[in-house]
Amino acid sequence: MGGEHISPVIPDWAEQRRFGVRVDWGLVGAQALGPGSAAVVVVDVLSFTTSVSVAVDAGTEVLPYRWRDGTAPRFAADSNAELAVGRREISEHRPWSLSPAALRRAPAPRRLVLPSPNGSAISAAVDGIPVLAACLRNASAVARWIVDQGWGTRERPVSVIAAGEHWPGRNVLRPAIEDWLGAAAVIAALVEYGAGPLSPEATLALSSHTGNADVAALVSGCASGLELASTGFADDVAVAVEIESSSAVPILTDGAFIDARVDA
Repeated sequence: MGGEHISPVIPDWAEQRRFGVRVDWGLVGAQALGPGSAAVVVVDVLSFTTSVSVAVDAGTEVLPYRWRDGTAPRFAADSNAELAVGRREISEHRPWSLSPAALRRAPAPRRLVLPSPNGSAISAAVDGIPVLAACLRNASAVARWIVDQGWGTRERPVSVIAAGEHWPGRNVLRPAIEDWLGAAAVIAALVEYGAGPLSPEATLALSSHTGNADVAALVSGCASGLELASTGFADDVAVAVEIESSSAVPILTDGAFIDARVDA
């Protein structure tokens, strides 16, 4: 699926064992928590998982891929899928990009390869574990579906991964509060539907949700939101904060995110 498989050696203390709901950051966090989980929920609010939710709402299957390098076009062709381009590279013939606002305006393809170095890379790297894509638009829908599967318990834990960003020009994780808030929304919904117990990390994330009334303002005013707005993509932030507007449950199936409710 265009990513490296998870096969690290992780110390026991990093795995948040004994808890039904866990949370961590980025690819390394997924490497730490994924192998001991019944499912992994990837949260990349600006913009991969928000884009996935918009595309899946429109009936598109979304294939995650690590980045728009020279291998992406061949991967898309081999997958019988269209390939998303850079935000500033969209055209009449290639109207799809990581921009959720652009995806909403474009015709919905049957299958779409959607590269990104954060949420997409994490999703593509997780192997052998159900992977779901959540954001502020569908946090409750994803959480409800998870609990309906009997996951989110001590015996079948769920790990929520805040994707984070990378500092420009450096392969260094930048914790992104929009992803933390998205992860917190998923955790809050999991608790509402009966999942638990929460790890200390997940408990702290939960407090970020319950203690903030204006999540949309926080996302719009945070570093990532300001970055998008300053480069002409404020509409993407507006789509990202359509809180609980989607009932889609994107699950990675045979290499593509599809709506889990379709087979229900």
